[in-house]
Amino acid sequence: MYVRRLELVNFRSYERVELDLEPGGNVFVGANGVGKTNLVEALGYVATLASHRVATDAPLVRIGAGSAVLRCAIVHDGRELLVELEIVPGRANRARLGRSPVRRARDVLGALRLVLFAPEDLELIRGDPAERRRYLDDLMVTRQPRFAGVRADYERVVKQRNALLRTSYLARKTGGSRGGDLSTLDVWDAQLARHGAELLAGRLELVATLAPHVSKAYDAVAAGRGAAGIAYRPSVELRDPAPDRPALEAALAAALAQARPNEVERGVTLVGPHRDELALTLGPMPAKGYASHGESWSYALALRLAAYDLLRADGIEPVLALDDVFAELDAGRRERLAEMVGGASQLLVTCAVDDDVPRLLRGARYAVSEGAVRRGE
Repeated sequence: MYVRRLELVNFRSYERVELDLEPGGNVFVGANGVGKTNLVEALGYVATLASHRVATDAPLVRIGAGSAVLRCAIVHDGRELLVELEIVPGRANRARLGRSPVRRARDVLGALRLVLFAPEDLELIRGDPAERRRYLDDLMVTRQPRFAGVRADYERVVKQRNALLRTSYLARKTGGSRGGDLSTLDVWDAQLARHGAELLAGRLELVATLAPHVSKAYDAVAAGRGAAGIAYRPSVELRDPAPDRPALEAALAAALAQARPNEVERGVTLVGPHRDELALTLGPMPAKGYASHGESWSYALALRLAAYDLLRADGIEPVLALDDVFAELDAGRRERLAEMVGGASQLLVTCAVDDDVPRLLRGARYAVSEGAVRRGE
């Protein structure tokens, strides 16, 4: 799989840019702040319908414009598919697949498989559990796009359940001890257990499959200096080490029943996959709080390389994008990384200094300046 052409209209700093890309290596060189990351961010958005840099769509639209358009021609097994997205802040995005409108924007998920490593990925190691849950869910959706609907359904239930609990909490605080009406809470509990079990089952399967890839990737990047491990830590007790979906649904239902008095008291949902953790370790110690800057950087990179290897093992080699990664690596790590990714079907690299990129990855070169991209000789 590779991206043959990318067109952006009013996306970030670009009023309009049309860019033909090549299979193999593509290196974007330019000073900091001129828009290199915006290019890989656009491709990441096509792949996941989200930005790795911001939580909302509004910053993606060029200042003064009402909307942004992304067009991406993707080649897979010799066939080309055009994906078009229109981002309109405050409204649902519109999408086309092969020039035909689709009912929901998420119907384009799976058209482009892309793994993007960026400096923001340090938050996978140092940040809150939500960052690591998002990493799992994004990878799960990339492998099986149907999980986009599962995740959306679960998030909708949690939002509605939280609203009900919050309303009751506020009513109790302002109107006496009885609080608001919680008669529909059982219905939301059942839905949370059902959708949550499906999401939890997907995450557990993914972590079990991903773990050896993480260990292998970290060992390669760090040259054997430490053993990396991942483990899923659910917010509910699972007695069976390999529970099926009915067992997960029963465990969530039981945990919700037990937690209800505390949830009503606090006005928030305390049980479910949105409270789970992906535990990252280096040797016997948790990576968060103990890993050095270099170890954290290597670990974050290993998580992305593990995702890349897992997708390749599934039979579809994804596009790999490395945003400003080589400047942070010493010479040894640069060369090891180059050896690991040099055979990618398509590799996109951004850098401020051309010499930072190992010669093994030399391919098409693009000079990026403010609002413009020019193909090099």
